[in-house]
Amino acid sequence: MQESTIQNTPRQAEKTVARSNTEEVYEPILQESNNRFVIFPIEHHDIWAMYKDAVAVFWTAEEVDLSNDQADWEKLNANERHFISYVLAFFAASDGIVNENLVERFASEVQISEARCFYGFQIMIENIHAEMYSLLIDTYIKDTAEKNFLFQAMENIPVIKKKADWALRWISDKESSFADRLVAFACVEGIFFSGSFASIFWLKKRGLMPGLTFSNELISRDEGLHCDFACLLHSHLINKCKNIKKIVLEAVEIEKEFLTDALPVSLIGINSDSMCQYIEFVADRLLIALNEEKVYNTPNPFDFMELISLRRKANFFEMRVGEYKRASVGAPQAQGFAMDDDF
Repeated sequence: MQESTIQNTPRQAEKTVARSNTEEVYEPILQESNNRFVIFPIEHHDIWAMYKDAVAVFWTAEEVDLSNDQADWEKLNANERHFISYVLAFFAASDGIVNENLVERFASEVQISEARCFYGFQIMIENIHAEMYSLLIDTYIKDTAEKNFLFQAMENIPVIKKKADWALRWISDKESSFADRLVAFACVEGIFFSGSFASIFWLKKRGLMPGLTFSNELISRDEGLHCDFACLLHSHLINKCKNIKKIVLEAVEIEKEFLTDALPVSLIGINSDSMCQYIEFVADRLLIALNEEKVYNTPNPFDFMELISLRRKANFFEMRVGEYKRASVGAPQAQGFAMDDDF
């Protein structure tokens, strides 16, 4: 490997050490460069393409209609409401944790402009997710004490605290490599979220709560893209994570504990055993994306999830589907003038 002729300034050297006490000596995407201040010419086209994918599917909380959800919420039995409340309580806090990591660590550590574009956009969309989940709790839960209990779930619900603490641990960890932390947050967005997404798609199968299920389509698509991005960035690393299976299996066990606690009784078409099987299925898929062998070899237990993947293909001619894209983003522009256009 040819040695760089550019000498780091004391400030640059200090920042490199501050990132991690055990960070590998040379990792190109973490090396400071003045090129990070400009976007063109694009050097990492695959990373840039994923950023443009994210921009193309931007949405806001105001686009989700919750006006018909309250009547369906009242139709759910107590166990179903308990389950969905737990799911929303975790989600309400989780996006803030993801953003904490992006702001405090990843967005400042990664030095290539294409990835910084993605992280900047992700921070914004995670804020929209957090707003959406808070609106959902505010809409469905009328009792003030219960609402506050759910908003403070990280302190009030032990299994949610355990998930949050696991993620927060990686943010404050100054010993683990960037690669380890990248894989850990791929698990947060790819494993910790997956069972909860599935539970809301289960409601969609039953034709309930169109606002919640539509927002779930939008958010699950975003989080799938974020998880894909972590895997893509990991593929760019010279010093890849050596603890992938260990980190993934830790996340799986914590998520299984959460689902068992959140779903203490069997509901129609869903129970904690099948949810845990689904987590194993998702974990295997993440391992493959990280160029590892499967561990569980568990099939997808949910027929209603067969049509749902992180790369769903929807009919763009249907109104209000969860796969709409911003017009023209990522597509070549036709600049011609035609006399027969409709105006």
